[in-house]
Amino acid sequence: MIECWNLFIAFFKIGLFTFGGGYAMLPLIQKEVVKRNWATEDEILDYYAIGQVTPGIIAINVSTFIGYKIKGVLGAITSMIGMLTPSVLIITTLAMGLSYFWDSPVVSHAFAGIRLVIPALIIPILIQMIKKSMKDKFCILILCYALVLSFFNILSPVFIVVLSGALGIIYKVLKRVK
Repeated sequence: MIECWNLFIAFFKIGLFTFGGGYAMLPLIQKEVVKRNWATEDEILDYYAIGQVTPGIIAINVSTFIGYKIKGVLGAITSMIGMLTPSVLIITTLAMGLSYFWDSPVVSHAFAGIRLVIPALIIPILIQMIKKSMKDKFCILILCYALVLSFFNILSPVFIVVLSGALGIIYKVLKRVK
């Protein structure tokens, strides 16, 4: 039961002190989870990958996976509730109060500043994920094709992810045959 409480508190803190959505939470999740020895950095990257292809918010998915790893279904539920609770409280409070100030230039400028910070929070984790995922030239090729397909909106992200996974499987199978 103590472990479930620790999961709740850890993910509540992450949810409370991270603004900007699921991707902005990833660096804090990584730091907190690795520090507590709940997962290795490689496992975190796997959770990010799985969390990205499953429906829902990536941070919620990742917290659920980690909770499940630590304490099964109860840990998954506890982690998810811990991650969601601050957002629900903050959004409800903001929605009640912000409607009075929505047209204020101060609020408008604050949101403009917040929007600029989000990429700065995401880029370091993105670079780290790319570095750890680049195993060989084939990985670089998949990354390049995925960037081109998504940048020019050639394929839906769902198809890009599925196609990349399929190519990775085919590549590994063919590599083992040789």
